[in-house]
Amino acid sequence: MATLLHIDSSLLPGEASASRTVTDAFRRTWEEQHPDGTVVYRDLAVNPVPHIDAHAHIAGFVDAAAHTPEQAAAFADRVKLIEELEQADAVLIGAPMYNFSIPSTLKAWLDNVILFGRTAGETPSAKGTPVTVVASRGGSYAPGTPREPYEYVQNYLTAVLGDALGLELDFIVPELTMAPQNPAMSELIPLFEASRDRALQDAAVKAKALAERFAA
Repeated sequence: MATLLHIDSSLLPGEASASRTVTDAFRRTWEEQHPDGTVVYRDLAVNPVPHIDAHAHIAGFVDAAAHTPEQAAAFADRVKLIEELEQADAVLIGAPMYNFSIPSTLKAWLDNVILFGRTAGETPSAKGTPVTVVASRGGSYAPGTPREPYEYVQNYLTAVLGDALGLELDFIVPELTMAPQNPAMSELIPLFEASRDRALQDAAVKAKALAERFAA
């Protein structure tokens, strides 16, 4: 049966988080299609992975037989995360925009799983794995908007997940999520609601379509 690797990185819990609300909708549909499947879940806000240190970094470029005890321990943590990615049939990532970029917890996960000569390089080990990213943001950074030049989430993740790791990348983008909380954005609430509803619909449709690929 198919395995879904589900990663959330929003600091907000449950329905208070726009990205979690949409990843939950995706996951529910996926599980309906694969009731006997496996979901590997990582909540990076609750259980963050360690940031790369010198031992973990250097170990990636040194033969395992030459690892120091510190390098071996640090690299073992990286390998566990890498193997979760490699063994997944599909990946789901919640990536809210914080200060124009992704959460530091998600960056730490990426730094752990990007390993040149294995997951990155000429023959990425997870190449072709479909990954759906829910890239929520408080405002709008869509093409043609004033803040388009500050869109560093999709651009960055396209470079890392698509170009470096060779994953098959798709985005769901709920926008204007701050409208209900920010009085200055109150007139944008209908646009936020439309974006939210569209994202939830996209999550269900994309999850079902993706699940059907593995059922065939």
